[in-house]
Amino acid sequence: MNNKMLLTAGVLAALATSPVFASADDSDASPKHIPGIFLGYTNANSETEFSYGIEYEYKFSKLWGAGIVYEKTDDAHHGAGVDVALAAAYLHPWKELRIGLGFGKETVGSYDEDDGHGHIHHHKSHKEDVIRTSLSYDFHVGEFGIAPTIALDFVGSETATVFGIAIVRAF
Repeated sequence: MNNKMLLTAGVLAALATSPVFASADDSDASPKHIPGIFLGYTNANSETEFSYGIEYEYKFSKLWGAGIVYEKTDDAHHGAGVDVALAAAYLHPWKELRIGLGFGKETVGSYDEDDGHGHIHHHKSHKEDVIRTSLSYDFHVGEFGIAPTIALDFVGSETATVFGIAIVRAF
């Protein structure tokens, strides 16, 4: 595990165990199911491409939730596309702030690449482990939430930045 991941895990662990963020009453009647649609961009290897996806969180308490995320970036990796599927744990330390840590797989489609010397190299579809840290804040508009979101995806030695908005409707 690299230093960035150790630092991220340490910060999340410190927040989770901090009495500053402890809740006196976790028996609130707030919504437990939070599905959403994500629209944004992914920046990796100096390229920024449109990304979209779906997400779902189940809140166990005011402080904790868990969920799944599925995102696509169709034009990433020379047009081969990238799919990210992961499971995540979420910490809600203050108001509508959400801090996430997720683990899953990134799937890169197959593609051909010209090496610049007239040689075409074929790259097969492959999967890699991905670790995601995320930060978002819900702003409520009627029954919906608009959540500006930023995430860092750690795939091998590379880091991709994902940013955009999630439109959610809790029930």
